[in-house]
Amino acid sequence: MAPYPFTSKVLVRVTNTPDVNETLPQSYNKEIVTYLADNNGIYNRYIATFDSTISFVDTTEHYRYFFKSEPITNYDRNILEQNINFLGTHVSELIFANGKDMMLVSPLPKYNINSKISTPKNTWFKTSVRPVITDPTNFKDIKEPVEEINKVERTEKNSNGIDFDNYSFKNENKPQENTTSENKINKLTTSNNDTLVNLKPNNKQKSLQFPTQKNYYTSFYTDYIVNQLDNSFLNNNYQFFNPSGSPIFLNPGFNIMNKIGISDLFEDHRIIGGYRFNFNFDNEFMLQYEYRKKLIDHEFVLGRQTFRCVPLYSNLVNGYYGKSNTHTARYSMKIPFNEVSAIKLSALYRNDRLVLLSNNDLFLPIPNLYQNMVGTKAEYVFDNTRSIMLNILNGFRFKAFAEYWKFLETNGEDFFAAGFDARHYLKVNRQITWCNRIAGGTSAGTQKLIYYLGGVDNWLLPSFNNNINIVRPEQYGFQTLATNMRGFTQNIRNGNNFLVINSELRIPIVRYLFSTPFRSEFLNNFQLIGFGDIGMAWTGINPLSNDNTKNIQTYYQQGTNIILEISNPRSPLVAGTGFGVRSKLFGYFVRLDFGWGIDELKVSDKAQIHLSLATDF
Repeated sequence: MAPYPFTSKVLVRVTNTPDVNETLPQSYNKEIVTYLADNNGIYNRYIATFDSTISFVDTTEHYRYFFKSEPITNYDRNILEQNINFLGTHVSELIFANGKDMMLVSPLPKYNINSKISTPKNTWFKTSVRPVITDPTNFKDIKEPVEEINKVERTEKNSNGIDFDNYSFKNENKPQENTTSENKINKLTTSNNDTLVNLKPNNKQKSLQFPTQKNYYTSFYTDYIVNQLDNSFLNNNYQFFNPSGSPIFLNPGFNIMNKIGISDLFEDHRIIGGYRFNFNFDNEFMLQYEYRKKLIDHEFVLGRQTFRCVPLYSNLVNGYYGKSNTHTARYSMKIPFNEVSAIKLSALYRNDRLVLLSNNDLFLPIPNLYQNMVGTKAEYVFDNTRSIMLNILNGFRFKAFAEYWKFLETNGEDFFAAGFDARHYLKVNRQITWCNRIAGGTSAGTQKLIYYLGGVDNWLLPSFNNNINIVRPEQYGFQTLATNMRGFTQNIRNGNNFLVINSELRIPIVRYLFSTPFRSEFLNNFQLIGFGDIGMAWTGINPLSNDNTKNIQTYYQQGTNIILEISNPRSPLVAGTGFGVRSKLFGYFVRLDFGWGIDELKVSDKAQIHLSLATDF
């Protein structure tokens, strides 16, 4: 046996296993070396013992010295690092388990030749890896198979008859061989028992060429392009509360919407831009950038919204209009908790400009009005729904938010808004789904947000109820809609608080009756809907207070001091029921609802028709 440890300073190779990484060598004891290796695809501890064998014998015996390796652990995960203390009594191991780095310290077992373990089985990684492909340096040209040609003709005469495997006719001319350099046959002198072989030249054989590795530079490609007729806003901003005696909500109308999204190859960056234009010259622009490379997503959004002709003080005079421009900027940070829930934090800025159109002597000397605001917003989102088909979901989704705005020009003016929206989609049978939703919101501050209850989202031909009064309109600074409340027009109730409950039974009748899809999108997505809505909007804390139940309307007679107040008692609670149809027509998902409103326990005689271009909640 060779002496170990070595006394000379010459380096001696311990291992050199092909296609195996061997790292972190250490002294196990005075006679054994230990190291980590991934022979089976998982890093385990191996030991190498020094050994020798007889190489050859002449006048004496000559020995060949080598290291013999074998595993002493068989873990189901990698040993990332190992360290044996100076005394050789304990060993520490670093592993990764349950999403955490862990350090294990245990006594160092004494090596016994009888305590060997079986060779660890190869993992899928080791059984599927191909060194020639993964490592171009291991690639070797493989020559064409050697082709046998006819054996050398024997000159020996066969006295037994004709050799049918080797004969020729008398005076037969053999074809001349092509002696060009491309297919020349090398003649070899062989014995009678040898076989003449020839390597065919292969001009088509080429070495495997691996592509040159290059750095990845961010480049953008088109994600989607949308060009369509639409009736929705690009930027869902709160509208300025119209300072007129009767409420007015500015609907988007029928417009042309163009939108384009581009992202890079790894979808780490995304840019979205779009605009909305209608024939009333109301328009919108938006630009959005998303950074999604890390765990936390970042989003920057710029927007501009214009209403060209806004009626002002319509209760006093007619023909007084203004043009409003709203510019917004938002930075958002989305922090995920898991695959289905996240929290979103936003910093907000808003600039409003009101230009009074100089078509009268009253507005001519008044300069443009400006308002600047900053705010913050926090949102929590949970969504584990699965899409069964268009407008048919299964699962649950929930969203809650709170936001605060501060006016910069005036001291002490602000407003606060909060709300929630919970939706549950229950499978009844195959594609038939029962959908339920409850949503609510509230606002506070010196410039509150008023909610107009009634109608549906993206209503194509909306109508607004101007006969429902607003309690203390001076307390409001912004306005928005509270939907769905089918069977009524917009503003069947209003206030700084609202609560609605919607329930629908969605039946995709064609897909339910026929398992084979049709070529028509209209038939495949045709759905029958039965619905019921109930909700209310009120001012203040108590929905049953006099402000919410009396519904006092005030009328002024011009040129006199006569003021007429009419009280029309009402309940803040309204409901609606009906049916509808859904389908996809010319690439648009179209909703048509027929709803009968229930107000003061009376069902309306005539159905309210709601035609819209959007999917349901």
